[in-house]
Amino acid sequence: MPRFYQVVPSLPQVKEAYEYHLPEELEEQDLEVGSLVVVPFGHQLAQGVVLQGVKTPSIPATRPIHRILDPHSVLPAALLKLASRLAEEYLTPLGEWIAFLLPEEHKRRSDWLYRWKGAVEPGEWPSLQRRIVAAIQAKGALRGSQLDHRFPRIDWRRAIQPLVRRGIIQVEPLLLSPRVRQRRIKLASLSIPPSQVESFIEVHGSRWGRARERRRKVLEFLAKEGKPVEVAWVYAECGADWSDLKRLADSGAIRLDIGEQRSNPETTQSITSFPLLELTQDQSAAWEPIRTTLHQAWQGNRPKPILLHGVTGSGKTELYLRAVAETLAAGKQAIVLVPEISLTPQTVARFSARFREKVGVYHSRLSPRERSDIWQRCRKGCLSVIVGARSALFLPFDQPGLVVVDECHDPSYYQDSQPNYHTVQAALTYMEIAGGACLFGSATPAIEQSFWARQGLWQEITLSKRILHPAEGISPARWSAREAELSLTRSPADERGLSAVKIVDMRAELKAGNRSIFSRVLSEKLRQVLAAGEQAILFLNRRGSATYVFCRNCGYVVRCPQCKIPLAVHALEQFSKAAPMLCHRCGYRRLTPQRCPNCGSPHIRQMGIGTQRVEQEVRRLFPEARVLRWDADTTKHKGAHEQILRQFSLHQANVLIGTQMLSKGLDLPSVTLVGVILAEVGLNLPDFRAAERTFQLLTQVAGRAGRSALGGEVIIQTYEPEHYAIKAAASQDYECFYQKEIRLRKEIQYPPFAELVRLEYRHLRDEQAQTEAKRQYQELQARVDQEKISNLRLAGPLPCYFSPLAGWYRWQILLIGEQPRNFLHTFSLRRGWRIEINPPSLL
Repeated sequence: MPRFYQVVPSLPQVKEAYEYHLPEELEEQDLEVGSLVVVPFGHQLAQGVVLQGVKTPSIPATRPIHRILDPHSVLPAALLKLASRLAEEYLTPLGEWIAFLLPEEHKRRSDWLYRWKGAVEPGEWPSLQRRIVAAIQAKGALRGSQLDHRFPRIDWRRAIQPLVRRGIIQVEPLLLSPRVRQRRIKLASLSIPPSQVESFIEVHGSRWGRARERRRKVLEFLAKEGKPVEVAWVYAECGADWSDLKRLADSGAIRLDIGEQRSNPETTQSITSFPLLELTQDQSAAWEPIRTTLHQAWQGNRPKPILLHGVTGSGKTELYLRAVAETLAAGKQAIVLVPEISLTPQTVARFSARFREKVGVYHSRLSPRERSDIWQRCRKGCLSVIVGARSALFLPFDQPGLVVVDECHDPSYYQDSQPNYHTVQAALTYMEIAGGACLFGSATPAIEQSFWARQGLWQEITLSKRILHPAEGISPARWSAREAELSLTRSPADERGLSAVKIVDMRAELKAGNRSIFSRVLSEKLRQVLAAGEQAILFLNRRGSATYVFCRNCGYVVRCPQCKIPLAVHALEQFSKAAPMLCHRCGYRRLTPQRCPNCGSPHIRQMGIGTQRVEQEVRRLFPEARVLRWDADTTKHKGAHEQILRQFSLHQANVLIGTQMLSKGLDLPSVTLVGVILAEVGLNLPDFRAAERTFQLLTQVAGRAGRSALGGEVIIQTYEPEHYAIKAAASQDYECFYQKEIRLRKEIQYPPFAELVRLEYRHLRDEQAQTEAKRQYQELQARVDQEKISNLRLAGPLPCYFSPLAGWYRWQILLIGEQPRNFLHTFSLRRGWRIEINPPSLL
């Protein structure tokens, strides 16, 4: 009797599992849950993952499994359950989640091969059909993905269908090989006991001639290593070659094998020892409920997730380390998530110092092969701790017992590409399935997260005082002098060890005749810091040297032809006659025009400021300053984050200029001054979370100062000093901001008092996008009216704030209410609509 299995094809349109059977020629093999197979799906072949075995199929006739790729579990059962839950929670096809979870070395993509049959020569065909046929004729055959690349943003599939129906183009299903393959390496190891090396040489060495010394070194080197060694290292250490190794292997002295090359990029660097720190009174009080929660979760209970709400520099990381150590002692694995790739070097250094070779790092800046290596090491149980960005949550641990989400408020934990998900919610679901615990930490939790804690859904643990660190590179004698100087200007916030903050009204600076981007007080403080040999951070959440270019004659603004937003000017490149302009949305580039493209006037002016302009001004006003810039432009290359952080930590620079990546959890004890160049950047965007993001950014970046006995100061420059978000950030008063913001959210009935679902439609023509959005809105409203749903309201349809984006016009509809996703479960949207559940941005 054949065996039956539920299989999920890894195709984005597949919403559920399908039943298949093993044919006679494959019946001898047993398939584990999570194993990989190839199955027929429609007219094509698709890779699939076995969800479970089935005793009796629910349909009379099942199709056979075409091929078995891996009979062993590739995706653990817990991850498969997580995929099913997230597919339901985020209204995403299950097949899309399965494809997302599979690593590159196991991912086989389904495609179609289009082949020219040569039956008919192109006649009076439309232009697009002639171009498609010409492309296929030139190569003989092309895959669908290749045609996508040749005809971007063009519906070539619709154009090719008449040719397929007439038999002019032949179509074949195709299953592509994985893009990443493991690199095989040759390994050598000693076959005889090390104590017998000398006697072996005495017996065989007389026949080796001049190769005796080389082969002696090989045997001694392998005996010293005590494990298999890549032959390239043997060659380098001993001066031997393949013939030497082959001769020793034939004699039975060594063994030659083929292995897989593994890498763990950032943990292979030298590890600095971090001693086990004694907990402060606040930390000790926080550790007990954390430890209790961990053990409750592992015993099968479902404790509430923990929100560790601690001011910047309060020692949250040490509690993370203790929680991970407790997890490993229980025989389980831990996942530690950080919001920015820039944070991984510091975080990995601390965890590697405590847990050594058990730690791996995983994020998008690693090469596909490096990510595949980490994935395989997790699968084989070689790693117990993973530090990384949001995708690290889905690595294949067999017993995950803890997920730590540092800076849990950060919007980068939301994935806005398909499939959409929020890491915090995904972690909660994952640990519920796996029987583990969640530990979320932040100095500025999201409004919803604090609300859940105050409603008793989460446990909130507070750390209200800072822990000061020694400032590396500064003599202890300087600490007391600096402390005495700062004690004269301390504010009430300093009772918690926080830096003194001063708001500077830039409108008053203009009235006083100061047209510099630096206020007088910031310029003076920066001069003092440089003279004292200390370090400063200058923060501006905007790249480039100017934010837009306009014509003073006709008012024309140079915009991206695809996104329609102003192009930002960047610094003049070497050998370039004009400064480049860049679209920060789609990457479009052009040179700054010398004359107005609209009226021809030479009166072209650059307006606004970005991080490059700040760097230029610092170098001009303070030529003695050693300046580093940390933004998306300076970190394009692999390893750039680590290099910049290392240079600044080693005092090779004393001024660090950057964007929001500076605000996220960096620990730089020698920084005594933080200057915010323009606090209201992003404050007035049409998004209900704009004030919250501004408060979080300012509070977090202010927290980079004053982490040592040197103390610190923060200067916030703004044209809106009265805004409640800026005032609350200056006083670093989370409670004041929370109370103001929660009242506003309740008035407008937005999260956390309602759930929000965003529907988005994209098209290359604005009129088509608008027409479709109106049609979909009418259908939704008609359904709401028909069923008299009073707790659901629709907003829109409206164009998105950033529309077009990379040439795509975007329109959106918002569903706001108690359970809008339940409504969508029973409503079929029109084709082409994207669904986002509680997205962090509506722009």
